Amino acid sequence: MRFEGSDSYIATPDLLLAVNAALTLERPLLIKGEPGTGKTLLAEEVARALGRPLFQWHVKSTTKAQHGLYEYDAVSRLRDSQLGDPRVHDIAHYIRRGVLWQAFDSPIASVVLIDEIDKADIEFPNDLLRELDRMRFDVHETGETVVARLRPLFVITSNSEKELPDAFLRRCFFHYIRFPDRETMRRIVEVHFRGIKQELVSAALEAFFDLRELPGLKKKPSTSELIDWLKLLLAEDIDPTVLRERDSRKTLMPLYGALLKNEQDMELFQKLLFMARRG
Repeated sequence: MRFEGSDSYIATPDLLLAVNAALTLERPLLIKGEPGTGKTLLAEEVARALGRPLFQWHVKSTTKAQHGLYEYDAVSRLRDSQLGDPRVHDIAHYIRRGVLWQAFDSPIASVVLIDEIDKADIEFPNDLLRELDRMRFDVHETGETVVARLRPLFVITSNSEKELPDAFLRRCFFHYIRFPDRETMRRIVEVHFRGIKQELVSAALEAFFDLRELPGLKKKPSTSELIDWLKLLLAEDIDPTVLRERDSRKTLMPLYGALLKNEQDMELFQKLLFMARRG
């Protein structure tokens, strides 16, 4: 099966090509891009469009590769032994299946999201290589070998907080999601707001992209923040002409809190608006 996009996710032709290439090559799909460009959502939409179950593994700074396979709950076993629980004699009762084990055991080919892999320790990607290549792993406590019934599609996202090892990169099909241009962004907006007035969309996109182009911004607003801002504009019934007014700082500033997420960027924006008014 091929991924052709969905009615709720606007995928560019090069992104569709990347997903289908990963499916054909049976390699993990490594996705990078600015925060808010739909990296995590991609896995959900691919699973939905292909009719596959989705298993999600959201990586933290403390995450180890072993967590994706299984965890042995020795503390619970010790507590049960002290209480005289007969289950203590069956060590398998204390094995907690991880995301990869669940995906390997699925009777239907699945999609596995490994989200923000760059948050973990630098050794985390390398520790996954063997399991992703062999599609099997050993449970040392029970002597069991878990073998994948069907190879999942792995969608791995990264925000480039850390460089990933070369050995890991060689095994992936890589794609960088570029920030949407104005026309693609308009299509994304229309997916979220059916029947929205085009005059409002045009005015909001003009203000949004002007804001992203301001020099010195610490964090540029993303697609998800644009969607939040449009929700506010609709809720407050803001007239599109107001968005084009250069002297309407008092009207616009409360709404721009959906786009600007730190005091440095807010102060910069206020300063530039003040200078524009004086000019």
